[in-house]
Amino acid sequence: MPVGGGKGGVGKTFVAANLAATLARGGYRVVAVDVDLEGANLHTALGVQRPRRSLADYVAEREEDVPKLLEETPIENLHLVAATRPNLGSPQPSHARRIEFVRALRQLDADFVLLDLGAGTDRAVLDYFMVCDEGIVVITPEPTSVENAYGFMRAAFYRRLRLAMVSEDVRKLVALAMDERNERGIRTPYDLLREIEQLAPAEGGRFDRIMRSFRPRIVVNGARSAEDIRLGFSVSSVCRRHFAIDAEYMGYVNHTDDARRSLRALRPLVDAHPRSDAAVYFARIARKLLEPRSRSAGVEGSV
Repeated sequence: MPVGGGKGGVGKTFVAANLAATLARGGYRVVAVDVDLEGANLHTALGVQRPRRSLADYVAEREEDVPKLLEETPIENLHLVAATRPNLGSPQPSHARRIEFVRALRQLDADFVLLDLGAGTDRAVLDYFMVCDEGIVVITPEPTSVENAYGFMRAAFYRRLRLAMVSEDVRKLVALAMDERNERGIRTPYDLLREIEQLAPAEGGRFDRIMRSFRPRIVVNGARSAEDIRLGFSVSSVCRRHFAIDAEYMGYVNHTDDARRSLRALRPLVDAHPRSDAAVYFARIARKLLEPRSRSAGVEGSV
């Protein structure tokens, strides 16, 4: 399950580390993966100061066996794939290499695999966000964060559509729609769907299925007021009305000095301050992540 958000500094790593720790403390086998090769710090948040192996080794083809990248953490049931020591000249893996990596992650002996994404809407970031239909989008109660979150979800949605469409003409149309000022006046996914149905009716059904399956999950980090808490509902409503994206509000984490203290202690907040309000809120979000699988007969690994 990817944890993204578009904007840097919103707490993606903080949320990923603490959700991973919360699930692991609940007895689930969890792997936390740092795919932010240009700004890796998930290892620090989890208390692993000097990882011996890294995703960078896989990118550079020094290590082909992804399970060998796993590092133990101080938290039982929680392993880490770090992203330290990248080749700064060419830090990101190719698209084909990313696909191979994600396939390998799906084969890990784990109940949950959480990916800590980098900032922005680079193709690598979007590809990692698309590994499942329900990735987590972290926002803070700031206009810049909210604006970037909308842009991030929109970019991920359109990239998913473009890669899924079979017709080359439809792919070009999706690429055109990614420009919000395009000359055909395509402003929303519904506008794009009408254009596709006229151009290639057979692709219309595929588009509709993809549009309905894309269900990002919203987490508000650093909430200080009731207005901040309600922000998640507002973002979800705007996504549904204007972007045809069914974004679920998973919950919020309050602003707390415990977050800074836990980082200095090189421990996730839920481990360093398990009785804090923030730890309680992380537990609530984790329970929501578990709800779909509680209705299934068995537990399957979730990336």
